[in-house]
Amino acid sequence: MLRIKRVPTMVSNFQKDTEEQQQAGCGRNCLRSCCLPGANLPLYTFKKAKNMMDEKVESPVPFLDSLLLGEWEDRVQRGLFRYDVTACETKVIPGQSGFIAQLNEGRHLKKRPTEFRVDKVLQPFDGSKFNFTKVGQEEVLFQFEETDGDEAQFFPSAPIDTENSPSVVAINVSPIEYGHVLLIPRILECLPQSIDHKSLLLAIQMASEAGNPYFRLGYNSLGAFATINHLHFQAYYLAVPFPIEKAVTRKIATLDDEVKVSELLNYPVRGLVYEGGNDMLALSDAVSDACICLQDNNIPYNVLIADSGKRVFVLPQCYAEKQALGEVNPELLDTQVNPAVWEISGHMVLKRKQDYEEASEENAWRLLAEVSLSEERFQEVKDLIFEAIACREDGSETCTRSLDAQLEAIGSVGDHSLVPGNQECLVLQ
Repeated sequence: MLRIKRVPTMVSNFQKDTEEQQQAGCGRNCLRSCCLPGANLPLYTFKKAKNMMDEKVESPVPFLDSLLLGEWEDRVQRGLFRYDVTACETKVIPGQSGFIAQLNEGRHLKKRPTEFRVDKVLQPFDGSKFNFTKVGQEEVLFQFEETDGDEAQFFPSAPIDTENSPSVVAINVSPIEYGHVLLIPRILECLPQSIDHKSLLLAIQMASEAGNPYFRLGYNSLGAFATINHLHFQAYYLAVPFPIEKAVTRKIATLDDEVKVSELLNYPVRGLVYEGGNDMLALSDAVSDACICLQDNNIPYNVLIADSGKRVFVLPQCYAEKQALGEVNPELLDTQVNPAVWEISGHMVLKRKQDYEEASEENAWRLLAEVSLSEERFQEVKDLIFEAIACREDGSETCTRSLDAQLEAIGSVGDHSLVPGNQECLVLQ
């Protein structure tokens, strides 16, 4: 068993130790059954998935500028954030890639370390640990739901439909950037951190509704620096291109529904890029199939949704596992940087002033190279994904090989993804 002991990121003002919560009781206006009866929250409704090639009709409710960021600013005025992220120093690192460095010392917390496994991407939801039903309702910006109507609508106050488990957008109280929020699909179902077709489509729809290429959504699986095992995506606004968005790609396949699949070239992390398709649902399904394949085969990964939902990066990684096995250079560990989706995309969130002052393209490449699968292992992962896609298109119910079969197949490869055994590695950050 591979585990990491480290300080988790605080995403809610109500993220406390379970023991403290039990002693204090509730009375916090949370999203659990104790506080939900009679509760109302703002509601934003959007049209059903539409053809992504159609010209986007301007919404009567400007989603990003007027609604999401307006509500986010309201929470700033209420003092709900742990620090002022706009005061954090940020710079573009000189070099061809254009990595962005941010000094964010406020994200480093002194909190009782939490231990969790990094060798199991799929883990059951544990209601005794922090989850998003425990956040205060004031941290929720609005409910985010699909409608049969012809246009988006916003209702300042609407009942919470507990029977249908609404999806919600909430603030991240330890923001990385301006407008940093969490999209929590079907929050009351208490889903573990694993992508399904409905949740991925919802995230792409949110990117489409924002209609701004500088607003991206990201996803971290367990084993790839997700810190909370309750299904959620992150999103924020950053008005510069991410280096990964500028990276050269090479087309490797076109699926039946015209979704183009490419791979990244000349970038420190190997990954796949999905774009195009006959409609939004086709793109979403193709990406979901890849994510589900990775999950079922116990491969940690990150996802970046870019270009207003028109392009999606799928990035298998192995940094946490290398860290647990003691294979990461101590100098990199000392930076306390957890290379999740934002760092992999090129937004380096640094916690020490020295690292910020000495930030360079060489250092960024050095860190991210540790994240990437080897060339041989990445080829095997691509084969698994395309095998799963072929099975789905053939109507087969079994789209992935068993974990035992994969372990046998890759036994001669030097990469440590999918390490078997009962060993236990603990790392304290």
